[in-house]
Order: sequence, then C-alpha cells, then structure tokens
Amino acid sequence: MSKGEATRQRIIEAAAGLFNQHGYEGSSLSELMEATGLEKGGIYRHFASKEELAAEAFDYAWSAATQARMHDLDKAENSVDQLKQFIANFVERRPAVPGGCPLFNTAVEVDDSDSALRNRALKALHGWRDLLQTIIETGLRRREIRRGTDAKGLATLIISSLEGALMMSRLERRRDPLLSIQKHLDDFLETGVRLRR
Repeated sequence: MSKGEATRQRIIEAAAGLFNQHGYEGSSLSELMEATGLEKGGIYRHFASKEELAAEAFDYAWSAATQARMHDLDKAENSVDQLKQFIANFVERRPAVPGGCPLFNTAVEVDDSDSALRNRALKALHGWRDLLQTIIETGLRRREIRRGTDAKGLATLIISSLEGALMMSRLERRRDPLLSIQKHLDDFLETGVRLRR
C-alpha cells in the first residue's frame, strides 16, 4: 500500500467513527481535521467532497459490522443454527467502529434524502437481507427449514426485529429489548422454522 493509499485509509477509518457517532450533518470539517490529524487540504486531496468521504466511511463501518455479525457462522451445523448465531452476534458482538449499527444510524439520518449515502445504506440493507435469504434458501434446499417458509419475509422479519430492538435498547439504555428479541427469534426459529425429522 502506497503512502497516499495508507493516508486515505486512515482518513476513512477516523471518519467512520466520527460519522457513525455524530452523523454526516453532525460532523464538522474541524472535527474531521481533528480526528484525522490533517488539514482541510490533506483531507480533500483524497476525497472530492465530504459526501464522498461519508460514503466511503459508511462502507468501512458497514464492513466492520458485517464481519462482527458473521463471526463463527461457518461453524454452525445447519442453516437455522447459522441464523441463530447471526442473531447472537448482532446482540453480543460490537463492531470495531464505535457508535452502534452504521445502517441504523445512516438510515435514520438520510431517509428523506436522495444522496449517495442513502444509496449506500440501501445497498447495505439489500445485501444484508440477501445474505439471510441465501442462508434460509439453503436451509430449504437441505430440508433443514420447513417447506413453504418465505425466505425474503423471514429475512425481513429478523432484520426489522433486531433493528427495532436496537432502537429501543439505545433509547432506554438497557439491553433488555435486544435480549428479549433474541429469545423470541430463537424460539420462533426452533418452533416455527426448523424442520424436525
């Protein structure tokens, strides 16, 4: 990696934490300069605009969140256990970028805009749903999941349940909503989704 590429990556990593904690609008240029240790010209030598930097920082933060959520999925014996592990990772494992779920944070901030950042968040949401849907479809093919299960619907249920519980948990400053939804989803996956032989 060249010195310029290393500097660009350092800017992205510093900005990811700042944007994820304070939002795009809530992060000033002076805060970006302080977080990166660079002057305005040093930042904008690598990025055409704050929006471009925010989009790259979101991708970095989302990648970190995805890695945390994928932890040990490959060790699960079947698709239902993979879904349960994914849920446990969402509840228990914190991504390397501070500030919570970057998709949740970004979606709330840009929901009524038509920006590059909104498009990145929408792409991340679809990628997340596609990932869970693929696990479910694999489970259907392997006869681990009950026939007739709506893969996209179940993936949407898991995502909305987790993100809703996260919102409640953050507002109430308690883990109870996350732990409660984890138990509910685990029970549902065992009783309503897993195919018993």
